[in-house]
Amino acid sequence: MPDKRRNYGDEFKREAIRLVTVQGYGVSETARNLGININMLSRWKREAEAQANLGSNGRVQVSPEQDELRRLREENKRLRMERDILKKTVGFFASESS
Repeated sequence: MPDKRRNYGDEFKREAIRLVTVQGYGVSETARNLGININMLSRWKREAEAQANLGSNGRVQVSPEQDELRRLREENKRLRMERDILKKTVGFFASESS
């Protein structure tokens, strides 16, 4: 007969995740010391990180720095496209006037 599946409480999960994230222990070391599967602890950690990044509206929260970086990358892409268009235009008119 298979073993009964163990249920771990939220407090146990939080403490296990805290050992990895705050205390700096490795996932495999923590899992081994607590007697749980490495994959389970990794999943708990991933889920906790995903939950921490979700806002009250269910969307991923980004820091102001990340938002500015995204905006600057978009602007950089647009400016490069404009530059390339101008280079091609100058090349076209230079060949027309020759």
